[in-house]
Order: sequence, then structure tokens, then C-alpha cells
Amino acid sequence: MSTVHMNTARSTVPAAPVALTLALVATACGPAEPTKPNNAPGKPGGTYSVALTEPDHLLPGRTTSSYSLQVLQGLFDPPASLDPKDGTVKPLAALSWTTEDNVVWTVKFRSGTTFHNGEKVTATSFADAWNAAAYGPNGWDSNYYFAQIKGYDALNPAKEGADPTARTLSGLEVVDETTLRVTLKAPFGQFPMLLSFPAFAPLPKAAIAKPDVFDIAPIGNGPYRLDGQWERNQKIELKKFAAYGGPRKAMADRIDFKIYTSRETAFTELQAGNVDVLTTVPAANSMQAKRLFGERFSIRPSGTMDYLGLPVEDPRFADPRIRKAISMAIDRKGITQAIYNGVYKPATSVVGDMIPGHRPGACGKTCAYDPAAAKKLFDEAGGFDGPLELYFSNSDATYEQWMTSIANQLKDNLGIQDVKFRKMAPADLSPLLNEGRNKGPFRQNWVIDYPSIQNYLDGLYYPGNRSGWSDKEFDSLVAKGNAAKGGEAIAAYQKAEDIALRDLPYIPLWNWQDQSAWSDRIGNVVIDSYAAGLHLDRVTVNR
Repeated sequence: MSTVHMNTARSTVPAAPVALTLALVATACGPAEPTKPNNAPGKPGGTYSVALTEPDHLLPGRTTSSYSLQVLQGLFDPPASLDPKDGTVKPLAALSWTTEDNVVWTVKFRSGTTFHNGEKVTATSFADAWNAAAYGPNGWDSNYYFAQIKGYDALNPAKEGADPTARTLSGLEVVDETTLRVTLKAPFGQFPMLLSFPAFAPLPKAAIAKPDVFDIAPIGNGPYRLDGQWERNQKIELKKFAAYGGPRKAMADRIDFKIYTSRETAFTELQAGNVDVLTTVPAANSMQAKRLFGERFSIRPSGTMDYLGLPVEDPRFADPRIRKAISMAIDRKGITQAIYNGVYKPATSVVGDMIPGHRPGACGKTCAYDPAAAKKLFDEAGGFDGPLELYFSNSDATYEQWMTSIANQLKDNLGIQDVKFRKMAPADLSPLLNEGRNKGPFRQNWVIDYPSIQNYLDGLYYPGNRSGWSDKEFDSLVAKGNAAKGGEAIAAYQKAEDIALRDLPYIPLWNWQDQSAWSDRIGNVVIDSYAAGLHLDRVTVNR
């Protein structure tokens, strides 16, 4: 999926307990439970503000960035939602979805709802949005989310330079104004979870006609509408949509997103009372945040993971032994202690700890810090010459900090002396990586779209992924998991994960733990581990 989020939060079972430092245990809460006493529900009305990093797009199909998804969570209702308490799938813009074989799905949508411009929301609104995202030449970031649907290959020919042979997905049939029949290429039991991702939200005619214009002034079907237009690198303002006909009734009248260049700056602004919510408190500020905000500070299990991606088509990284040597040369525990105050957890798996089927230690010795073994393996594989370029975004100061630590460890432990940084804005880095124009390892982040091992496997290792890695047995096992249910599905996904860990195109680094804080001006704050952060519609203003 995310598919790749640059900060990238989406995360069906309750989250497992998380091991935190003793000083933080008292502040830990479940996936989404509002804390007391400063968080009791209040009355409707009022305005509150949310700190945000600059999004890349606001057209749902064009983005997989968690920064964008936080705003879209207020503007759009996709067919489904994930319950903030346990991650189970619930209807949102849809009323129901049914299937007899996990291949043909009938989705029934709510009637009588409209977009913010008054245009009626119909099954065609969903089909048009999905077709636009799936059509390869459009180049929308969420394209691969639709790869499960029949006809996707005709819109995205595998042969380089070939033109699509169709403009719409053959697997989409508008039965009537409120019914869409979806035929998948193969059985996929987790299709309803996929429907919770914002790329599956409906779009009005204006979005299809002029997507660039729509991107800065989106027209959604959610509980909030845009007030004005997106003022890049400054602000995004939303106001309650009076004619909203869905189940998420907005409490506050307005939401002001204030865009900051770093989380550190945003945290300073929160302390000063200039913003009401920061959903991603820097880990290094966790002790300070607990002291300052008390019960208005929370730590939750997260499905977000950081990896070091390796361009396996580059001859220097083609040998899996080189990739494993790099992994074993990285001191994950030392980095998370020094930079993230011990809050983040060193990764031992491709997937987050809270995911059903997660196996502690799945990565084995490959993810354990062992500089001597790393150097021995590196030398056996022949090492490599030339500079090592490391790519990462400038959206968070800690990214450069941990890249610096990794650079120093690769110098000390593997003897790679010429290491260069390629730091840039997320909006510039994302297309560079997507097009394979990087010349070295890169920071890869994944924020789950739904709580399943499959979401990581399909999202990170999709055909044409940023690392350039592929494996037929891996693909076969993922397909087997997609067609199965329950434990059978998890077992197949775990075998696929083993193959990914064997070849290691993405080196697991650490599992995030989400930290949030908010002012005493607001209540009923619900920030969960499964969806796009803050539930904008539920927040109340203490006036």
C-alpha cells in the first residue's frame, strides 16, 4: 500500500502491551481511549488547531503520505473505517459489502449524501475515483492499491513504453446509483480493510476534469469542508459541512492545520499555546512532554516502521551478504536510546509488534548488532568501492541524526569511509525514489493502512518497488495468504516475510511508538494506532 508513506499513519485485534521505560508506563494508554480528566466530551462548536508537516497532495488518490491523510480524514469518507479501539472494519460511506467467494464483492453505499459542492455522491463517484487512480498514465501515488481489481493490468502494462489497452477497470460495474460490483483478479479476503484507505473515497466530477486544481482545493464528502484553499507551507483550514449525511458528526466548527517545518518547532509551539494538538511528539521530548502535559500526553503502540532501503539492482548491493553485513553493522538499540529516548523499539521483524501474526526475532541474527560478523561477511562478499550515498528527507531532525549514526557505524564497522548525505524535502525525495533515481540506500518508512502482515508485504515489496527487488516464491506466498483466512493466511504471510528477510532489500530498523500531546483547550481527543492519527470529528473545544 502507504505505496509508500513518507512519514508514513494507518495502521484485528487489540494492540499488545508495549514495553516502555518505567517513567513512561503510567502515561501509556490503549490504541485510542481518551484520557481523563482533561479529555471528557464537551459541547459542539468552537475552533481548534493541529500541527502538521506540509502534505504532498490533497487529492486522495494522489497521496499515501500520512501528513496528507490526516487532513483527508476530515474531508473525505471512504467506504469503510477502522474502529479506533480494535482495528475492526466498519461501514462509513458504504452500508455493507458482501461476497461468496472473496472474488466478487457487492458494495452498497449510503443514499442521499452529497459532496461539499452539492453534487450527489453515487456509486459512479466511487468508480470514477478508483479508475482515475488505477490508470497508470495518471501517475497517482495510490495506483497500486487497486492492483487487486480485475483489469488493472490493462491500465498498467508491464512492458516498458507500452500503452494501456483500457481506461477503466473491467472489474468495476455500477449496478445502480448506490451499488458497485467489484470483481478481483484473485481471492482477497482483506478487501474490506482496503476500502478504509482514503484513496477509495469518492471523487466529484471536478476532480477528474482538473486534478491539479482540485489538489489545492479538494471537494470531499466528509464531515468537514475546505475553507478557502490549501496555502502551501502555511496552513489548511477546514469548517464543518452543514449538509453532511454520514455517520461522523463533527463536534468543532473549525479546524486550523498549522504547517511546521519540523516536529521540534511544532512541539515548541504547543508548549507556547500556539497550537492545540501535536500527534507526533518527538521521541527525544517524551520526558518533557509527560512533565508538561501529564494526562494530556499519550504513548500508543504503532504500526509504523523505519527501514533502510537498498537499491538491489545496483551491483554494489546486489549480493544479499552485503545487505546483511550492513544490517549487522547497525546498532539499533544504541540509536533508539540516544535519539529516541528508548521509546522506539529495535526491529526484529518486517512488521510492527502490534500486528496479528508478528513474530519477535523473525529477522534473527541479521538484525542483531554484531560488528565483527558484519565485517567478516562484508569482506567475504567483496565489499565495494566508491562513495556511499544515503537518502532521507528533511522533515524531521532525527532522520539526519540516525543517518549520521548509521554512517559512522558503517565507517567504523565495515570500513566504508566515503559516505555522503542526500537530504531533501519529502515532496522531492518521494518521486526520486519512486523513479529509482537514487544512487544509494534510503530511509524507507511505512505506516500501516490496515492491521495485517499483508499490508507491509504488499506495500513494501510491490512490483516495481523502490528497492527493485522481486521474488516469485514471495509473490506466490502472498497470493496464498490473500486467498486464505485466519491462521492459514497468517502462516503464508509469515513464510513470505521469511523470504524478504532472507534477501533483505529493506533492512528493518525500529518500530515507532506514537506520542501525542494536546492543550487544555480541547477534550475528547482520540488518536489511534490503526487509522490516520487524530479523529478530527470527535474533538471538542472547551469554551
